[in-house]
Amino acid sequence: MKRANAKHISELLQLFYDDNPQLKQKLMEARIMRAWSEVLGPATMRATRNLYVKNEVLYVFVNSSVLRNELWLNREKLKKKLNAHTGTDVIRDLVIR
Repeated sequence: MKRANAKHISELLQLFYDDNPQLKQKLMEARIMRAWSEVLGPATMRATRNLYVKNEVLYVFVNSSVLRNELWLNREKLKKKLNAHTGTDVIRDLVIR
């Protein structure tokens, strides 16, 4: 039996997220943290101690000073890549410690 008012699941999710912007923001923040390992690879993820998003700023704590310096020099490029990976501008700044 074919339904007359059937909607695709992506349309329903989009409507749900439009009604709940805080939930959508949290979902995008989780995607950014997952994208960190996908964009930078497993070696960088092993050197990363802590990773969280607060007020549209991604905080990254790194064990290696050499890696920290390299990431700091490329933070604008990283920010663009991470935002592009999620499809939205989730983070506006990147802090590496």
